[in-house]
Amino acid sequence: MGTIVEAEIPTDQFALRDAFDRLEAPEFEILRLVEHGEDRVMPFLWATAENLDAFPEVLYDDPSTDNVDVVAELEEEYLFRMEWTAHIRVVLFVLLEEEATVMNARAANDVWKLRILFPEHESVSATDDFCEEYDIDLRFERIYELSDSLRRGRYGLTDAQYDSIVTAFERGYYEVPRETELAEIATDADVSHQALSERLRRGHRSLIETTLAPRPESADE
Repeated sequence: MGTIVEAEIPTDQFALRDAFDRLEAPEFEILRLVEHGEDRVMPFLWATAENLDAFPEVLYDDPSTDNVDVVAELEEEYLFRMEWTAHIRVVLFVLLEEEATVMNARAANDVWKLRILFPEHESVSATDDFCEEYDIDLRFERIYELSDSLRRGRYGLTDAQYDSIVTAFERGYYEVPRETELAEIATDADVSHQALSERLRRGHRSLIETTLAPRPESADE
């Protein structure tokens, strides 16, 4: 059974370090990451920053990048394709040596947050040993077996939460303006208004936790 690890690593030990030094409040989110030979990986990533116009030049100059292409330029963000050629030793290790998958990666406030699927738990220990040997500060924030997250097909929702959210959606509760009130849904479901409200709140929390990777906290928060 596979193991999922949520981890973080400082940007100065990973890719795009210079971008964080030269740009104002940059944020990155990897759309897809694949190995591209034995010494580099190729990410597609969304990028945004306060000085957005400076992005292409900064990424072209960053020593960790090569063959940078602008795939899309939107009003508030870019989509880039590039090759990472430095400071990616740990990613190459988990992709090539441990046959793991980087499911999600986001960067902000000088920290990369990674979610990695390892084929077996022993691969996590091997990665930890590798990082210790090469002084890579990859910190494991959470480790859980894939079996613990099988319900994520329903995004971590209980049956009651799933049914309540779907019913509320189908009856227009989330429309603006609302097409029905919570009290009406509660009456039809034979539950109290308070119980249904709490069920929806817990369900919304589970949806957020299982579909949105946590962003690194700001130093001011």
